[in-house]
Amino acid sequence: MPINGQLHGPWPEWRPWRKRVPGPPRPASPRTLAAIAGAVAVAVLSFPLAQTGVGWLITAVAAAIALLVARPATSSVPVLVDRPAPRPRWDQYAWGAATIALLGVGTFRAAGWLFVLCVLTATLTFALAIGAGRSMRAVFTTYTIGPFAMLSALPWVVRGLARLRRPGKGGAGTVRIVATAAVSVVLLAVFGLLFASADAEFARVTSALVPDISVPGVFRWVFVSCLVTPVLAGAAYLRVAPPNLRDLDRTEGRKVNRLEWAVPLGLLTLLFAAFVTVQLTVLFGGEEYVRSTTGLTYAQYARGGFWQLCFIIGLTLAVLAGAARWAPREAPGDRVVFRAILGALTLLTLVIVASSLVRMQVYIDAYGLTRMRLLVACCEVWFGVILVLVLLAGIRIRAAWLPRAAIAAGVFALIGLAVANPDLLIARNQLDRSADRIDVGYLSTLSPDAVPAIAEMTDPVDRTCVLFQISLDLGEREWRTWNLGRETAAGLIGDNLYPMDPRSCSASRYGY
Repeated sequence: MPINGQLHGPWPEWRPWRKRVPGPPRPASPRTLAAIAGAVAVAVLSFPLAQTGVGWLITAVAAAIALLVARPATSSVPVLVDRPAPRPRWDQYAWGAATIALLGVGTFRAAGWLFVLCVLTATLTFALAIGAGRSMRAVFTTYTIGPFAMLSALPWVVRGLARLRRPGKGGAGTVRIVATAAVSVVLLAVFGLLFASADAEFARVTSALVPDISVPGVFRWVFVSCLVTPVLAGAAYLRVAPPNLRDLDRTEGRKVNRLEWAVPLGLLTLLFAAFVTVQLTVLFGGEEYVRSTTGLTYAQYARGGFWQLCFIIGLTLAVLAGAARWAPREAPGDRVVFRAILGALTLLTLVIVASSLVRMQVYIDAYGLTRMRLLVACCEVWFGVILVLVLLAGIRIRAAWLPRAAIAAGVFALIGLAVANPDLLIARNQLDRSADRIDVGYLSTLSPDAVPAIAEMTDPVDRTCVLFQISLDLGEREWRTWNLGRETAAGLIGDNLYPMDPRSCSASRYGY
């Protein structure tokens, strides 16, 4: 029952997250329940389990509409604390649109590794769309309270359903809604069967849209419902009662003495300066200098130190974040030292980022482009953007926008990578190399997105064998799993593609 205007479920009130998510003041409204039920129904019909496809995008759009219409229930009984659901800020709408865009990548790209990255990133943008935190601590808190919100949403939804059955609480309206839905289903079923029997093409289209009423089909409905319902209910719970993160946005870490942070970071800056000096010498000296001093080719030199530099850059970002949290900045002298040391360290790290990108380019020229190398290069560019943002933030010392801007830069980079079609870029890079340096076995592991480039291979045996291997990943074609990359590949590959001579496609060369 309501206590101080809050609905308390069976979960213990002493849990720390309770102060972050106090809960809606009233049960779930009929509109919210109907929106959740409608979105779950759409997911049951369209959500694909085996492959990526347009069903992910349809489910995401339905979920977004359901959350937009979610509202708390109205009541004639007064409560002590009645907080209406606040209107989302513009950036929450932007994060929601980014979530839909990331989940929509599966409609256009068939690369599974790319879609996995998009789904993982979409969980973060979805948390930002639901919450309203600005600091990194607030963002992390919003990201982690999702499971607890799903648990609390269960009694909230149950109370909303129980409220509908009470006289004067919308029960009569619920009966009418159910009756309307039943009449609609009956009419559609009767006339749909008549139209299907009258036209074969209409029967084919409707058979693809009508749910599969079988044991596996029913099991799929139950599984998708159990998967989607808690997520939508928890999101609606947080949408109606957003997390209380203001204290996290305003709280800063305990400050330390100037010397306690300036001395170690100053020495670290000197070390970075020495390393950058050596890097510039190598950069301008070229391959002859590297060969004479290290005995390695330039490509071997680049390959040997690239991963260490990536780790150094990531670690430096953590150091900069720690300094921004614990370094004092109130006195003018503190601000001068803060800008000088962190600015110099950031600039030197940018030079290291540039050196890493040069190394990666040499690495790719020597050994070819792969998914890992392309992904790491994109991460390096992202790190460089973050460092530029850090320099901009240092102008005014305080920058509450920096964590969200860094995440937004990563989201844009990932969406841009999806637009560029990475598997197609990798295939073209491999095929631009000399014939004896083409890694045909690696081409066979690419997704159907790479087929437009592979279809132009000059060697007929290599082309047929690689396309045959990729054709095994096309899977079943149905409307839920419609995907532009697979459709394009299927049109180029054609039907009944087999190697002209199976013995010519060795397992070591083609991957099968």
